[in-house]
Amino acid sequence: MSKKTLVLGASLKEQRYSNVAIYRLRKFNNDTVAIGLRSGIVDDVKIHTELVPFTDIDTVTLYLNPQRQVPYYDYILSLKPSRVIFNPGTENPEFYQMLENNDIEVEVACTLVMLSTKQY
Repeated sequence: MSKKTLVLGASLKEQRYSNVAIYRLRKFNNDTVAIGLRSGIVDDVKIHTELVPFTDIDTVTLYLNPQRQVPYYDYILSLKPSRVIFNPGTENPEFYQMLENNDIEVEVACTLVMLSTKQY
């Protein structure tokens, strides 16, 4: 199984990029977990509404604007991911610095493009 990805800002709405990302991550056999505002299931992935202390998270892919990221700073840092992907609209230089200070790679990119070009 691949390294585990947390989709933060997951949505049940099919037109949302976070929803499409979950489907694509699973299509490429990526172990995927998700946190969003509403609980439910996307593909075979449960969307949690609480801050689950997941283990072995390799990548956090963000679908939250910078202001909505603030309450998650400590949570994301506590997961000790290898990298955090800032999808379009989530760019946050303040958080980049915090992550880099904790030896976490910052990628400003689109998860969907990375998957489709095999750069994930």
